[in-house]
Amino acid sequence: MRRDHKALPRFRARAEDLAELLLDHRPSSITDVNLQAGEDPIAVREVALPLIRWLKESGTLGVSVCLGTLDTELYEALREAGASIYIMKFESADPGHYQALRAPGSLSERLRHIRYLAGAGWKVSSGFIAGLASLVSPGPDPESASRELEAAVSLASELPLIGCSVSPFIPGESTPHAGSSAAGIDETLNSMALLRLARPDWIIPAVSALHLAQPGEGYRRGLRCGANLATINLTPEPVRGDYLLYKRERFIMTEGRLLDALAQENLEPSKVGLGPFLESPVPASL
Repeated sequence: MRRDHKALPRFRARAEDLAELLLDHRPSSITDVNLQAGEDPIAVREVALPLIRWLKESGTLGVSVCLGTLDTELYEALREAGASIYIMKFESADPGHYQALRAPGSLSERLRHIRYLAGAGWKVSSGFIAGLASLVSPGPDPESASRELEAAVSLASELPLIGCSVSPFIPGESTPHAGSSAAGIDETLNSMALLRLARPDWIIPAVSALHLAQPGEGYRRGLRCGANLATINLTPEPVRGDYLLYKRERFIMTEGRLLDALAQENLEPSKVGLGPFLESPVPASL
């Protein structure tokens, strides 16, 4: 989805279509919705803001957003509309790797926005990608990979967060790293486990890329390593083909696949939304 990929059709979903999907046709197990987009202030104003207002008027869903770095006016407008969790991933704890991979802005800017959002009353979640070190310094270097992940876990623990995700690097089609090797599943799972041990109260999602890192087993292993949030892809069918992650023919986490994975791990979907969960005390068993 990077901006230099000129062959990819660009689109903005219509707020009305998303509202109909989420209010009238969403799977029954959903308690919260996360709105995600490219860094596009127009989409925030014309799609996200009216949609959030409609969702909050319904009173049935918690709302989190993942909309990139914005100005303070838009952050405040999103909060006033009813969003309560902002997801802003720092991707790598190494400023040099962040710059070399041409991520948005700079790492220091990203961290500054995370701290600003937390100070402004948002509950903030973040995330990083396992396996980026090998893209910047090719060649087998287990020690470098281990230091990379330890630094990322340490940085996440120092930030004012309520949760953090860990995604394995998966080479995307039509990107400069299309021929690179995917990250190993174990380094991703080890990072998730370290986060869970460090922060028993955090929200740690099982991301769908775990399935790509280890088909058939990776997602369930993520649940065993401490994940306590599972997500379903609800991108509308007409535009899903233009919302590319990794590759066009990719694994889509549906409600059926999710419920099957939970059942195989003897887990049940919670009926408690993220807001009430964050306000509750940490169970003694954790």
